Amino acid sequence: MKSGREPRSRTRPAKDTHVAAQLALRDTELPERHDAPGQQQAKIAQRQARLAQRQAKPALRQTKPAQRQTRPALKRVKPARRQSQLTQARGWSSLRQRWPAVQSPRPIVILGAGGIVRAGHLPAYQAAGFEIAGIYDPRRKAAQEIARDFRIARVFATLHEALATHDVVFDMAVPAAQILPVLREVPRGAAILIQKPMGQTLGEARSIVRVVRARRLVAAVNFQLRYSPNVLALRDLLARGSLGKVRDVEVRIVADTPWSTWKFLRGIPRLELLYHSIHYLDLLRALFGEPEGVIGSARSDPAFPGLADTRCAFELVYPRGPRVTLRTNHAHEFGPVRRVSEIRVEGLRGAALLRMGVNLDYPSGKPDTLEVARDSSWRYVPLAGSWFPEAFEGPMANLQRFVSGADRVLETRVEDALKTMALVEACYTASKRAPTRVARK
Repeated sequence: MKSGREPRSRTRPAKDTHVAAQLALRDTELPERHDAPGQQQAKIAQRQARLAQRQAKPALRQTKPAQRQTRPALKRVKPARRQSQLTQARGWSSLRQRWPAVQSPRPIVILGAGGIVRAGHLPAYQAAGFEIAGIYDPRRKAAQEIARDFRIARVFATLHEALATHDVVFDMAVPAAQILPVLREVPRGAAILIQKPMGQTLGEARSIVRVVRARRLVAAVNFQLRYSPNVLALRDLLARGSLGKVRDVEVRIVADTPWSTWKFLRGIPRLELLYHSIHYLDLLRALFGEPEGVIGSARSDPAFPGLADTRCAFELVYPRGPRVTLRTNHAHEFGPVRRVSEIRVEGLRGAALLRMGVNLDYPSGKPDTLEVARDSSWRYVPLAGSWFPEAFEGPMANLQRFVSGADRVLETRVEDALKTMALVEACYTASKRAPTRVARK
């Protein structure tokens, strides 16, 4: 049955509306009370004031969120100093990061089919649009595998057949002990890029320079770290004076390097300085000139039995220049978190930090980075690539452009590489010197 009562509304009146109704009801009853007329008017005024206060409180609560929303906006307003930092960061993004392109490159004949050709040379050459005329390696199967993977049309059967190709640039990627024998077979006047190191000793390096001159070869050494995008950008920063007078330089490598990848390294008398740290020594020369001397040592490591030096710690002495140090440890087998591969350059006005990602996970590596600071804040500079493989375009592009007359200077010509080999030799000589004894009494 339906009740005769009207249904009770479930909507409760607003609190302030209810209070206002009560006050209004009391105001209508005031004349019936025995208060004096002045007291009645005072009470009415007080009640109206309380009502106005209660009605105003919700409005105040509603304004608080809006006030909170405006606070972050105030923090996002950048002062002039921060705006100048952003302007600098945009300027840094325009730093030079690639060697100028070659207009009409010659085809390339590759001599050697080792891991460095697969990881560095060919990916960079193909990205740059260089034509590969063919490849040779005495291990014919290795040459065929690379030719298949990189779609190289021709695999030469002999070294003589490969060297008989005309109007090309030869890219010689062979172990140091094989450079001189191959170089003596290269046609006179040819252009050739020689894989570092330029021989096993300073004596061999001098012999290589003599052969190059005697055969009138246009020859450069593949010190490709000079052409890495972050290194080219660093050189631009230094040329602009953005860091001020350089006071301290540190190269530090803590990596898990798979030396077993290169079978020819086992049993040779010199290893880490000659095949790895030579890149850093060459770069330090290119950036800061010739050091007066070196202090330090290169040592073997029980983590790599049967191998020669696989770690080093040196200081390059620049009496009127920066302090320059080089430290490498290739046996860090405790995961990737604490691996380090960096070059730190600090000046009186700013600093730069370069990361070479290839050492952190060879050969796939991690992306290179470049950070620059002009005060207490560091900013990343966008990069156009990494040491592996983009830097490998640089030495070949410079050689091709020098042959065509587009470049006036052959940056890593054999005469310049000879100075790097002299620095490597000085490091090995320093390693043999007896340490300073510590007094026991």
